[in-house]
Amino acid sequence: MTTNDITSVAPVVRKAADGSVIPAVKAVQVHKAFGPLHVLKGIDLTVMPGTVTVILGPSGSGKSTFLRLINQLETLTGGSIEVDGELIGYKHVTKNGQDMLQTLDDKEIAAQRSRLGMVFQRFNLFPHMTALENVMEAPIHVQHQSKKAARDLAVAELQRVGLGDRTDYYPSQLSGGQQQRVAIARALAMKPEIMLFDEPTSALDPELVGEVLNVMRSLAKEGMTMVCVTHEIGFAREVADQIVFMDGGVVVEKGGPDIIDHPTEPRFKDFLQHVL
Repeated sequence: MTTNDITSVAPVVRKAADGSVIPAVKAVQVHKAFGPLHVLKGIDLTVMPGTVTVILGPSGSGKSTFLRLINQLETLTGGSIEVDGELIGYKHVTKNGQDMLQTLDDKEIAAQRSRLGMVFQRFNLFPHMTALENVMEAPIHVQHQSKKAARDLAVAELQRVGLGDRTDYYPSQLSGGQQQRVAIARALAMKPEIMLFDEPTSALDPELVGEVLNVMRSLAKEGMTMVCVTHEIGFAREVADQIVFMDGGVVVEKGGPDIIDHPTEPRFKDFLQHVL
């Protein structure tokens, strides 16, 4: 296995019987409620393979909840989400001649989740493990790779995020930006087809934000399918293929990156005036 094989992030493109490209993510009328609190109120969104979708919006608009639904860290209240054409969380079964939806078991959910890499606001690294050991952990214990294969993979991914010289450092010896880059390397080591970023720079000091965004820019150039919740408007304008503005649990406006400079919805205009 070569380093190029290890670190390839070329998008996985699947096609339907009619030859059309199957979306990487397709959300249809997605609802999520926590008791009486209705957080998402009918989200429709399509993400195509090899593209970058950036979700903008004020705090409390439901952005992070939507990402957590894609990765099955939360359960849908209504609607559906497909990843690579496969319904997540449920499967169609026939019972007594009737087509029904059946909830997936934990093993099936884990198999679906393995297609996705997720990077959170907080780094969630194991403090007693080095950067290298943090990245090796899941390939060994989830994918059952040999220690040598996992080590080779971890070294390559740490080099990819610019931390080839920090493999033996513990999280306490790394800056916040470096810890977040280790977290990205850890997600990439699982060979995800789609990367989900939940405000990955919000916990960082301003001078450390750029190093994380540079890694994300590099992944975008390589063709990684990405869905990013962020407040970094410059990054969105530069990298995104699709911009989605959410507020109050709904999609208020979406389009190409030009909508940042030419918003049409008053609520989006007001939001941009406060963040630009």
